[in-house]
Amino acid sequence: MPSDIPSTGTPQARAGTLVRHAKLWLVPTALSALVALLLSLLYMGGILSPNDNLHRLPIALVDGDRSRPLPGQRENLGKQLTDAVVSAKGPSDSVAWRRLSGEAAEDALASGKVYGALVVPKDFTSSVAALTTDRATARPTLTVLTNPGVGSLGSSIAAQISQRAAGQASRTIGEQLADSSAAPTTRLLLTDPVAVTTRVGHPIGRHSGLGLTAFYYTLLLVLSGFIGGNLIHSGVDTALGYADSEIGPWHARRPTVPISRTQTLVLKMLMTAGISVLTTTLVMVATIAILGMDASHLPLLWIFSFCATVTIGLGVQAINAAFGGIGQLVSMFVFIALALPSSGATVPLEATPGFYRFLGTFEPMHQLSAGVRSILYFDARADAGLARAWIMIAVGVAAALAFGFAMTQYYDRRGLSRLTPQPA
Repeated sequence: MPSDIPSTGTPQARAGTLVRHAKLWLVPTALSALVALLLSLLYMGGILSPNDNLHRLPIALVDGDRSRPLPGQRENLGKQLTDAVVSAKGPSDSVAWRRLSGEAAEDALASGKVYGALVVPKDFTSSVAALTTDRATARPTLTVLTNPGVGSLGSSIAAQISQRAAGQASRTIGEQLADSSAAPTTRLLLTDPVAVTTRVGHPIGRHSGLGLTAFYYTLLLVLSGFIGGNLIHSGVDTALGYADSEIGPWHARRPTVPISRTQTLVLKMLMTAGISVLTTTLVMVATIAILGMDASHLPLLWIFSFCATVTIGLGVQAINAAFGGIGQLVSMFVFIALALPSSGATVPLEATPGFYRFLGTFEPMHQLSAGVRSILYFDARADAGLARAWIMIAVGVAAALAFGFAMTQYYDRRGLSRLTPQPA
């Protein structure tokens, strides 16, 4: 502290005098600058170039063509088209085409395992062959299926990729069938013989925010746990006399209650679990009962929401107990700053740089959003992300308890009591 900052019993200092002390500026300036820089890099780095960062985006490819091959060809056009789509030149590993049957593709869409599908109809070859005859009246059609439940951006990217692949296949087929002796109308039709239609492969409710309600609902759970945990942390410390209470001009300090760090953490964690019952209920009442968000499996949604909120809250308490005054900043980075851009709920992780895909393997928001998405859009299927979400919730609770109590017991064994100031 600067030497001329007055202590208790000396004349009061003036802001104009203190503002000239570099030491007062150093810590808040350095921390503010670091937080601003890191947040900017983290948030913007994950969304600027999703198409350039594509890595194995899963899209179903369905060859339903059951027509006979054209004369002189060994395979029908459906097989040729799907082979060409898979082998097409493009950025390495940008798309993971999954050859599936029609039923398997529907199941993959219904479980959120693919972001869309490109479907070749069963009469594709015969309908293309009709174009070279006088009976040609309409263009054959390929179908692009979207999956809004995995997020509007991810579904849109998959649809664009499927449409480009279908368009390139159409032009290739036209070149193969082109015949200078054909009628002018037929030759014109053969320049781009295949039409592409787009429809929803797995519909979601009208009040689902185009697939964004899962993300924002998860964000509400994370914020409830994060803010609630910090409020409980501050409130308990104030009530036990370890922190000052200031409301406007009123200041108070309660008598200090002798209690160990470990027992303080037990108290805060118990309160976190108890208060989460109320906050979880209010989140559901506000979003579903008042605002009308589409949601099913309500008992399961409540239980999952409660467990998710408690997990975040316990993590906050453990970090605050371990790091003290900077604990809120640390927990903000763990549960908010690093979690949001790696959630995969708005921008697919397959469309983010590798760093965010790495974070997504353990950051809580990605796991929780997958579980919420499964409950809201995919009939609470375990293989749609719900099973992994439950596992990661259990891992998160165990990690919070182990880390928090290991640190507080270490401090208690070292005699680092909070009752008196510790020596420098």
